[in-house]
Amino acid sequence: MTEQAAHRRDSGLIVETRGHVRVLTLDRPERRNALSSAVQADLIEELLTCAEDAEVRAVVLTGTGAAFCAGFDLKEIREADQRGEHFRPPMNRPNRSLFEVVTETPVPIVAALNGAAVAGGFELALACDLRIAAPGIPMGLPEATIGMGANFGSVVLPKRIPMGIALEMLYTGEYVTSEVAERWGLVNRIVPRDDVLPTALALAEKIAANAPLSIRRMKETAVKGLELPLWQALRLDVGPNPYLSDDRREGIAAYLQKRPPNWTGR
Repeated sequence: MTEQAAHRRDSGLIVETRGHVRVLTLDRPERRNALSSAVQADLIEELLTCAEDAEVRAVVLTGTGAAFCAGFDLKEIREADQRGEHFRPPMNRPNRSLFEVVTETPVPIVAALNGAAVAGGFELALACDLRIAAPGIPMGLPEATIGMGANFGSVVLPKRIPMGIALEMLYTGEYVTSEVAERWGLVNRIVPRDDVLPTALALAEKIAANAPLSIRRMKETAVKGLELPLWQALRLDVGPNPYLSDDRREGIAAYLQKRPPNWTGR
C-alpha cells in the first residue's frame, strides 16, 4: 500500500494512510475533540471503508490537543434541545452506533490516548482493541452527573473489570487516572505523552506485519466467542479462514526458509 497524504474532513477528522496502517485523528481541539454528529458519521464511514479495504491491516485512533476525546458534543445536544428537537436514545437512532461499528471493525484498532478520555471518549477507547495512554490522564464515565446513560459503557465496562469497580465508576461518575486504568487492564501501556502516538503506530505496524487473514479471524473469533460456552466458541467459523489460505502455505514456507513472508491476503 502506498503512503497517502493526510486529508482533513469537514467534520474535523484527519485521515492518513501509513503503509498498511490507517490513522484516524480527531481534530477538534477547541471542543476537546467532542463527538459531534458529523464526526461520528465520518468515523463510521472511515471504519466501514477500512473493513472493506484488504490493504488496511490495522487502525490507530487518536486526537489532537490536550484531550483524546471529551465524549459527545454537549453543546450540539443543548442547541438541539433549545430548538425543541426530539432526542433519541443511542440505540433508537436511524444511524449506526459508532461504538458498535468500532467493535465490529474486523481489523485491530489501537487507541492512542494523548489526553483525557471521558464520557463518550472513554466509551470510544473501550471499544478499541488496545489502548496506549499518556501518564496521569483522566478516564471515566460522568454520565450519571449530567443525566445521561453511558449505554455502551454500562454494558462493556463490567465485562472488562470487576463488577464492583465498574459499578463504582458508573454510579459516582468519578474519573480514574490512566495508571489506575492500567492496573485493571484497561490500558495496555503507559508511555510519555510525546511517545503515545509513535508507540501506538509501532504496535499497529507490528500487527500489520502479520498474516492479515489470521488477524481478522482472531479478532472476530475473540469478540464473538467471548460470551459463548467453550465448546461453542471453539466451533465458531467467523471471518476469513486462514487455515485454507495461500498465506498459511506462504507463512510456513517463509518460516522454514528463514525469510520474511510475502502476505497476499488470500
